[in-house]
Amino acid sequence: MCSLCGVLGGNEHWTDAAARPGVFTRNVERIDRRRERARRVCAANRVLAAFGMSLSDWQGSSFVLSTRTGKSEMVEDLGHLWPAAEKLSGRACDPLDPDVIARMEADNG
Repeated sequence: MCSLCGVLGGNEHWTDAAARPGVFTRNVERIDRRRERARRVCAANRVLAAFGMSLSDWQGSSFVLSTRTGKSEMVEDLGHLWPAAEKLSGRACDPLDPDVIARMEADNG
C-alpha cells in the first residue's frame, strides 16, 4: 500500500476491518468485522506454526504473539507481526519461504 492510502485511510491499519463502510472492508456490522479479524488470526496462525509461535486477538484492538516457551509480545496490527516474530524467535521468519508454503500446502492435503 502506498503511503498516501495509509494517510487517507485514517488510523486503521489496512489489514483491519474498520467501522466505516468501504474502508478496508465491505462489512459494516461489528460481528462481521470481528469474524474477519478471527479469520486473519487463523490464517496467521497457520503460518506462525512453522516458526513455533501463535497469535491471539486481544480485545479486538491488538494481538498477542506467543512462542511455545511462553515468551509473548503485544502486536498493534498485522503490519507489525513479522518484525515482532523475528524479535521473539531470534531468527528470520519469512512467511513466503518456499518450505513454509510447501508445508502448509501438504497440510491441506
